[in-house]
This record gives sequence, structure tokens and C-alpha cells, in this order.
Amino acid sequence: MKKVSIIGLGWLGEATGLLLQSQGYQVLGSSTRLEKVEILRKRGLDAVQFSLTPAPEGTDYSRLFDSEIMVVTLPPRSRQGDGELYLQQLASLRELITRSSVKQLIFISSTGIYPNESKSSLYTEAEPINTSNAGNLVLHQAEALMESPSSYQLTVLRMGGLMGADRIPGTYFSGKEQVVGHTRVNFIHQADAARMVAWVINQGLWNQTFNGVAPEHPFRREVYANNSSTLGILPPVSYQDAADEKVGRWISSEKIRDTGFTFDFPNPLDFTYAARP
Repeated sequence: MKKVSIIGLGWLGEATGLLLQSQGYQVLGSSTRLEKVEILRKRGLDAVQFSLTPAPEGTDYSRLFDSEIMVVTLPPRSRQGDGELYLQQLASLRELITRSSVKQLIFISSTGIYPNESKSSLYTEAEPINTSNAGNLVLHQAEALMESPSSYQLTVLRMGGLMGADRIPGTYFSGKEQVVGHTRVNFIHQADAARMVAWVINQGLWNQTFNGVAPEHPFRREVYANNSSTLGILPPVSYQDAADEKVGRWISSEKIRDTGFTFDFPNPLDFTYAARP
């Protein structure tokens, strides 16, 4: 039974941990809050308290580094400050990893790393990204930091907008005015995101980068209207005018699909949700 450690049993990390555990892996995860650790244990996931301030702190967290495989789901929170703390946390974590038994690492990144520019073709993993064109400079720096020469094999998963379960896109713009509705979405359902992590591990897809985005890209206003009609959510009051319906970034998921991975939820208009507002 292979051991998998998950740094950050949050919204995606917990779903991933439960899935991997159901597939026979021995899973141990972390939370920064002791009360969350107790909740996770009651849900059947072994967990320890672990935080990076950026120095490591916690209780019995050395167990996290006694595994072959690690999944890092730490959110960058780059909207808060300049992201320096996040990069320091990753540097501290990477130092711990290089001195551990971890041999394979999955780093959860985001499609927000791609340039904030529209183009006629979809953005792929081969897109050149540098400090001058990165849509999110902190993400670019984070990936570079984790990709530095090290003792482990690294696969980066650039997830799109994580939706499904209790995350319903229409709720974020319900009743608001001048909402952007003419761009296409790059969403992924929680279940597919967790399945993609498990797929990389099970198939041994190491030292690669993959986009995690549903293959279909409906317009935002279509998604909000669908949430309104199926879930009873108040739709936006008004939308911004747009002369060109094709503006916005589109992200390709072709590379991961070429490995044999299939999406249970290929169209965001068909996403299921576990709770209503």
C-alpha cells in the first residue's frame, strides 16, 4: 500500500484524499487548524496539524514526509499582499521535501498563470510564460521554485475555476449589475479535479504539466442562466455590453485527455452541485 501525503486538506485536498483512499492508498493529510483535523478524522481521513509561517509548525507533522508521493494544494492567496509569504512557505516546504522520502510530487497550480490576453487559439501547456507576460506572476514564480533541480519528480496541474459541490458560479454574481457574461469559462468540476490527481498518480505521469479544464467552454451568462433555472438562484441584473463574443482566454485540456483521461463533467452546464444557497 503506497503512502500519499496531501499538504492542505481543503476543498480539493479533502476530495482527493477520500478518492485516493478509496483506491487503496494510505492517505495522510494536513490542516492548519486543529479543529479541522478532528473533523477530518471523523470523516475517515488521517490528518495532522501543519502550517508554514513560513517556518514549519504543527503536531506530529514529520509523518507527512514519510511517504513516496505528495500532493501540494496550498492556495497562493496572491490577492492578499504581494505573494511573498506564499513563496517563502513553498521554499520552506521544498526544503523539507528534499530531505524526506518523497519521490513524486504533484503541485496544484492554476490556469491563472496564462497571459491575460485573448487569442484565436486555445492556451496550451506549451505556451511560453515568463515574468513579463504571466497572468499571475506569483504562480509563475511558484512553479519555477518547485521545478528547481531536486530529489523528486514533479508534475504540475494547472486547474481552472474549481466548481461543483457547494461552489456554484451563479451565486457569486447573483443580483449584481454589469456582470461580465460574454467571455467563455474555463471551469473544472471538483470530482474531475480529484480524479485527475489520482490519474496522474495511477498512470505515473511524472515530470509533466497538465491543464485541468473541462473540454467545453460555454459563455459565462449561459452558466449563470443555467444555475438560475435549475437551482433557483437570482440571476445577474445586467451584463456588460460586448461587441465581440469571442473575447477571453480559452484553456485547452487536450494534453491530459490524450493520456486517456476522460471528464465525468465535460460541460460546465451539466455540473452537479451538492448544496443550494
